[in-house]
Amino acid sequence: MPEVICNTSPLQYLHQLGLLHILPALAGEVVVPVAVEEELAIGRKAGVSLADPKTLSWVSLRRPQSQPALPLIHDLGPGETEVLMLALEASDPIVILDDALARRCAETLRLRLTGTVGLLLDAKRAGLIERVAPCRDRLQALRFRLSPQTRAAVLRLAGESL
Repeated sequence: MPEVICNTSPLQYLHQLGLLHILPALAGEVVVPVAVEEELAIGRKAGVSLADPKTLSWVSLRRPQSQPALPLIHDLGPGETEVLMLALEASDPIVILDDALARRCAETLRLRLTGTVGLLLDAKRAGLIERVAPCRDRLQALRFRLSPQTRAAVLRLAGESL
């Protein structure tokens, strides 16, 4: 199984949806960069409902060992940067990112990627959830940004009516 490296927002949103259990069911062990764990800790201290990766048996916390050449993009956060750095250190990884700029960087680096919505679609295919539409709607209520076209496409990909 490929190494799966996850950023902050998929952990946040899956936790807030009550669906964090789908991540290990789909991926087995998940690598979480230390910067992501730190971002989640800051959010918890601010009173946001967020998972604590240190308490999850299926999470392996890791810090990048080297500073591989990443494109000189200064708009990525520490979590996204460490996800990409760890991916460059791994052999054929899958990265889980929602941030548009980080996803473009991953594509430029030819990394396999998915995001929160992709995980929900995979969870439906695997029989872990019945429907994607209620999750998509709850994500929007949590301020997860999806264009109207993407909202419709998600339902089509899930085989659910518009």
